[in-house]
Amino acid sequence: MSRTGPRRSESVRLAVLHAADDLLVERGFAGLTIEGIAQRAGVAKQTIYRWWKSKVDILLDTLADDAREALQWRTDEAAGVEENLAAQLRRVADFFEAPAGRVLQALLGHAQLESDTAAALRAGFLKEQRERDVAGLRDLLARDLERAVDDRTLGHLADLLLGPLYYRVLVFGAPIDEELVDSTTRLVLTLAREASPKVP
Repeated sequence: MSRTGPRRSESVRLAVLHAADDLLVERGFAGLTIEGIAQRAGVAKQTIYRWWKSKVDILLDTLADDAREALQWRTDEAAGVEENLAAQLRRVADFFEAPAGRVLQALLGHAQLESDTAAALRAGFLKEQRERDVAGLRDLLARDLERAVDDRTLGHLADLLLGPLYYRVLVFGAPIDEELVDSTTRLVLTLAREASPKVP
């Protein structure tokens, strides 16, 4: 995580995050260095170390920034619930095809060997994104269900919605195709409707 300290220039912060993004794609996690990031961003190493302890901390900030926009739940009022849900899964697919997806994969890989990285990921991005996913799913299903499902069931539905996509990419290294998006959307909607209490 980033350090507290003197106020950062937003332009410098973004230059560092973009440099880390680009270099990770070009060189991989092992080839990513503070020196390389500083050179690409056009800043001094001391500037980076003033605000980040390591390249992992830079990548965590990069991931948080990228995901906040790329994985934001959006609702098209003119579309139905199924179309909106499928659109969100396509945003997840696009995220994994973008540099931000590579950042997440690199951090998850490093987290298997480094407990501090694992803890930071779980307490930061993974926790925050799950909260956004559950909230987005709750709001979307509210347009379709007679009564809202309980929080525990909603959490299971979020796992069933996103789990297949993460499994496809992170375990098999394969892209998320339209068949997976459509079948996952239909399955989760069917289960949500079955779990929703009926109005007497």
